[in-house]
Amino acid sequence: MNGVDATIRPHRLAVPEEDLADLRQRIERARWAPEPAGGTGYGVPTARVRELAEHWHDRYDWRRWEARFNAHPQFTTTLDGANVHFLHVRSPEPDALPLVLTHGWPGSVAEYLEVLGPLSDPRAHGLDPAVAFDLVVPSLPGSGFSGPTPDAGWGLRRIAGAWAELMGRLGYERFGAVGNDWGGGVASALGNVVPERLIGAHVTQTWDPPPDDDPGWVKRLSPKDRAAWDAFHHYVAYEAAYGVVHGQQPQTIAHALADSPVGLLGWNAQAMHQHGLDTEQILTHVTIHWLTNTGGSAIRIYADAEREEPLPIPADVPFGVAQFPGDLPSIRTFSEHHRDVRSWTEHDRGGHYAAQDAPDLVVEDVRQFFATLAHG
Repeated sequence: MNGVDATIRPHRLAVPEEDLADLRQRIERARWAPEPAGGTGYGVPTARVRELAEHWHDRYDWRRWEARFNAHPQFTTTLDGANVHFLHVRSPEPDALPLVLTHGWPGSVAEYLEVLGPLSDPRAHGLDPAVAFDLVVPSLPGSGFSGPTPDAGWGLRRIAGAWAELMGRLGYERFGAVGNDWGGGVASALGNVVPERLIGAHVTQTWDPPPDDDPGWVKRLSPKDRAAWDAFHHYVAYEAAYGVVHGQQPQTIAHALADSPVGLLGWNAQAMHQHGLDTEQILTHVTIHWLTNTGGSAIRIYADAEREEPLPIPADVPFGVAQFPGDLPSIRTFSEHHRDVRSWTEHDRGGHYAAQDAPDLVVEDVRQFFATLAHG
């Protein structure tokens, strides 16, 4: 540990007023891109971005959201050379289970604000206090309040290693993991990096491959799973162009994302504006990336994950999946071939950001999954 700074530093958000004024001025000076009359299928429509930008300039109150963050204990620490910000919400229950919750892109730790109370203090929310959690909610390296990373190479393996180190610093030898989007990949990767310490991983998406890449499995899918297979490939073919840019040349678009808040809004909103989030929630994720100048660094996870050595699927880690109808569906038969699936729930509402638009269902699903592991 020589030369390693393991200090955990208390943190409180206090964005300078001049930064907020600069943001409003930049929105005022936005130069809008021409759009063809009647054109559809070219990305987020100008009218939608204008609508969001108008709300951002005229009605959005960052201080209200800042106060919500500051209502919870926040800290920063250095992990593998990078600054990492995290919320640490301890439960009043003595036997609470440690849980690390990880967001994705273009989300932020704001994804989990609605579930912090019920998960950490169930008694205060009318839930059984026998299932309670100490919550650690980090901002991904290079994203949001963690700030840009000083180097590249922050793929899932490296992030999982950093999270394992963080949980150890906080005194948690064994813990569970919860993740959405890229955070689900981090939760799974913890099963590779520290399988002996991971109690279980709970995710909201898992796009596992067919067994041994055998096309025969695809042909034998049920109509429901075949529809999920087709939906995923339609998404990759027609809606995931941003992922190609992020995975191949993220620095090229980073200059625009750092210079123009409306550009950042349009780019990030493509992955949020039709996925169940309200205007305030969308703008909070975007504002976090703008104020921290991480619009460009946050997207490098795509390239870094593609360029690191692939991780095998951890077959022996207890795994739970919560599916929501507004999200891309996962294929259960593939996951059950590769993983130790203990829970698979298909909910009747909620989308990709379910912890925000269906927080009660996420709380229930996480509690049931880890209660089964704790008492199984």
